[in-house]
This record gives sequence, C-alpha cells and structure tokens, in this order.
Amino acid sequence: MIKNLCRGLPALALAALPLLATAPAAHANALPTASSAVPVALPLFEAVDRLPVADEQREGYQRSLYKHWTRGLNLTDGCDTRKEVILAEAVVAPTVTAGCRLAGGSWHSAYDDLTVTDAARLDVDHFVPLAEVHDSGGFAWGAKRREAYANDQGSPDTLIAVSAASNRSKADKDPAEWMPSDSSYHCTYTATWVATKLRWSLAADDTERQALLGLAEDCPATTVTYEPAP
Repeated sequence: MIKNLCRGLPALALAALPLLATAPAAHANALPTASSAVPVALPLFEAVDRLPVADEQREGYQRSLYKHWTRGLNLTDGCDTRKEVILAEAVVAPTVTAGCRLAGGSWHSAYDDLTVTDAARLDVDHFVPLAEVHDSGGFAWGAKRREAYANDQGSPDTLIAVSAASNRSKADKDPAEWMPSDSSYHCTYTATWVATKLRWSLAADDTERQALLGLAEDCPATTVTYEPAP
C-alpha cells in the first residue's frame, strides 16, 4: 500500500474506515467488519513472491456478479461508494448538494499525472479489475464476497479515482499487459496491485508473476503494506 492510509477527507464528513482482520475460510461470504488487525509490511520483491501462482479461469464471468456501487460507508450522506471515493480523494473538495451531486473540486489522476477538475470525467477504478479478480480466484467467491470486493473502502488501495481515459485504456489488463503512462508511478502501481491481490488472497498467473518480479527489481526500496480482507 503506497497511497496514504487515510485519504484526505473533504468537507463532507465520511464515516470512519474500518480496520479489517483475517477471517477463516468459513466466512468467505462475510461483508467487512471492524477489527484491530495489524498491517503486514513486506519488501515488494518478497510480496510478489507470496502471491500464489495459478492459471486464470475466466469461465462464468459477468461484471454484474460483482454488485457495485452500493451505499457508501456514511449511510446519511446520500452518496454511494463511487462518490465517497471521489470525495475522499479530492485535492480540492467539491461542493456537494442534494443527491450527492458534485460541483467544482479537483483531483490528481495518478495513472496519467493529470489534474481533473470535473468529477464527471473521473472513473473509480477497481485497482485489480473485476474480470482479473474473477480470473484469479473470485470465480469461487459467493455473492457477498464479490460485493465486498467491489465496494471495498476498508483499504485505500482497492479503489482509486482516475481519469476516465486512463481507466478505459487499462480496461481489465494486468501489469504484464498495461502500466500507467506516468512512469514515475510504476513502483507505486506495482506495489498497490500486489497489496490488493494479497489482501484478497488472489493468485497471479505465471506471465503476470514474471512481469511483477521484473518490476520489483526496478523498485528495490518499495514496500507493500496490506491488511487481509475478512
């Protein structure tokens, strides 16, 4: 995890983010709950080496299986998960009116190092795309587990607000197929990808793993920090 552990919250108050702890396999469908888990911190190369290696399984994937966007953490603000992430990541907070309509504000799109001043031009990206999640182990999840991933605000890594153009360029590609156009973000991107996969116990295929190891060699000072999802 390279982004700040606590995103800067704008004027609109959001509910406190829960800390997540490891849960036994019997609770694989449980939604996130608060705990006092201690984050795991590893050098990037070691973190990549901890990823299980498995062939991808796309069979049965439908985006609609991963229900999003649901009501956000603050059940009184009228904002869904997507809008709460956009608000939390604002560099300059927008004005928020009834129905969680946003006006003004500005954001930094990390993938392409752009400043975005219109929330309508932002996408909230699942850092590990939903199709990749499915390929990497999500195919075995139940509906609640899929929904928990798709709306995960218990980690600052799972969801990120970026320019719509950069997100659509990425699509469902892994780091063997796509990296951000801003090369200065590559170490952070790699660490965040690995942290998210470790958090959700997702595998990497061999091609992806080799790409991640190569990237780790270029980022010897980079650390991965994550908390296992329940």
